[in-house]
Amino acid sequence: MDEVLLRQALEFGKPYTGKGEVASYIPELSKADGRELGICVKTIDGEELHCGYWQRRFTIQSISKAINLAMALEHHGFDAVFLKTNMEPSGASFNAMSRISDSEDIPFNPLVNSGAIAIVELLVPLGLEYMLSAVRGLCGDKYITVDEDVFHSEWSHSARNRSLAYLLQSKGLINGDVDETLRLYTQLCSLSVTAESLANLGQLLANGGVQPETGRRLLKEEVVRTTLTMMLTCGMYDGSGEFAVRVGLPSKSGVGGGILSVVPGEMGIGVYGPSLDRKGNSVAGQKVLEYISRREKLHILDRYAQRTVPTEQN
Repeated sequence: MDEVLLRQALEFGKPYTGKGEVASYIPELSKADGRELGICVKTIDGEELHCGYWQRRFTIQSISKAINLAMALEHHGFDAVFLKTNMEPSGASFNAMSRISDSEDIPFNPLVNSGAIAIVELLVPLGLEYMLSAVRGLCGDKYITVDEDVFHSEWSHSARNRSLAYLLQSKGLINGDVDETLRLYTQLCSLSVTAESLANLGQLLANGGVQPETGRRLLKEEVVRTTLTMMLTCGMYDGSGEFAVRVGLPSKSGVGGGILSVVPGEMGIGVYGPSLDRKGNSVAGQKVLEYISRREKLHILDRYAQRTVPTEQN
């Protein structure tokens, strides 16, 4: 991959910025410019490529769910985490009430709102400052902080998430203070990042949890494997199946316009494009990733398709 390809991918994606809309259900997010588009790539060998609005700050939103999952797995282990949520794609929108009901004891997965809120309760004892420090380290970005304007906008429009949280409490999946859990969840969604921050996180995940520059292990290998698997199957909301077919990379999107993608063993990719489709995914960002995946044959199944099949000997 080189900068020429990156510019080509960005030009390919630009026309699609007009085919979606910025998030408006959180009023502060509606201020984003839907025409903006940027990308950053970090390889595990230390190469960095970038183009467009790759340094624009935006809020991480649902991409935080992947980090929260990894942190919960690190601190509490696989069994404790998956007592609170299943591991299955939901097939419905990320904030759907139907994903946990009287007939469904726990949320479908940790990347829908109900599952993510349940997971965050495990992180409440760590506190915001610890989590903020951890995210800065994982993303290689010391300037990450809570965007207070977005947080207050989101907190004041959190009736649906509040309903989910109390439903989780009624099922014994939140045992502590609901407001405390929901507040931390919302703060973590309101962290300001860039496409470069996401690429740094992707680079770390691509390298199995080891920071390439320092050789320091930040996440256990099994934590990375579980997190990437959930991203592949559930990371793009109810568009995860089509995205897996078209792009084929473990990815996580957020309604702030970001997409984190990982090419295991090779690179991390961060994309920013706040114009969203009806499922909450960056319209142009998906097209940029599809272009790169096809041109570079990055789909996780491409490596198998390219294997030479031995010819039969007569």
